[in-house]
Amino acid sequence: MRRILVTGKGGQLATGLAQSLPEAGFEAELVGQPEFEFDQPATVEAAFAAIRPDAVVNCAAWTAVDAAEDDEAAAFRANALGPALLGRLTAEAGIPLVQISTDYVYDGGKPSLYTEADAPNPVGAYGRTKLAGEWAARAANPRTIVLRTAWVYSPVGKNFVKTMLAVGATRPELRVVADQLGNPTSALDLADAIAVVLARLRETGWRDDYAGVFHATAPDSVSWHGFAEAIFALAGASGGPSPRVHAITTAEYPTKAARPANSRLDVTRLEATFGARLPAWRDGLVRVMDAIQAMHTEDTRRGTQA
Repeated sequence: MRRILVTGKGGQLATGLAQSLPEAGFEAELVGQPEFEFDQPATVEAAFAAIRPDAVVNCAAWTAVDAAEDDEAAAFRANALGPALLGRLTAEAGIPLVQISTDYVYDGGKPSLYTEADAPNPVGAYGRTKLAGEWAARAANPRTIVLRTAWVYSPVGKNFVKTMLAVGATRPELRVVADQLGNPTSALDLADAIAVVLARLRETGWRDDYAGVFHATAPDSVSWHGFAEAIFALAGASGGPSPRVHAITTAEYPTKAARPANSRLDVTRLEATFGARLPAWRDGLVRVMDAIQAMHTEDTRRGTQA
């Protein structure tokens, strides 16, 4: 196993995998729109035939949670029909598929950590379509590893950390939801964990206990409010924004799509099976904030030279 096809080029996780996979001795072949488009299956089949991968990591998805409520059919095409197609292609090639999924497959009503044995019960279109994608991929290819992650952020793309930094730079005070709990997950750390999973497959070959659902997040949890406070504590220490963050309830910040109140996931199965464990969320945050600062410094340097 060497050549890994990674979908979702330009996205948070795919960008992380472009770094993590080569460091683990793999060739990362990234594909994305418009040349690789689930709405145009011929483009997917052509890319697959040209690359001839040894494994596929599907990071491509419709991730606009609120917009999915208005166009569930489009979200379904991306989040369910796309994985179904990749499942068929990988099954025909006899190779594994790593399908990225979400904590939104749960309703958030459980008071303790969710395990992979808990029954999914999505409360919105995004969660429904992602769960359908899990089922479709696994039905098409028995060598499918589903990784459910949560609260993903990175130095690139749109995410909570970058939004907080942007908004915090313009306002002295912010209001952030404090009654939703989850596992903030750095895309950089998640990419490293996926590289560990693939390295285990390379080392042992496929085993039946590799199939199925695994939680892949930071091992500890926090509220959005607590996460925001940690972001600004780090930012303020390096001269960045440090607004006051007020705790509010979900009811005070209504959204089109319902969010699970509890997204805390138990991650012990991933480590027990593959030896992969992500760092604590605070460590992941430091890594991403350092990367954002390094990118800002580089942009400033280039601007000065120009």
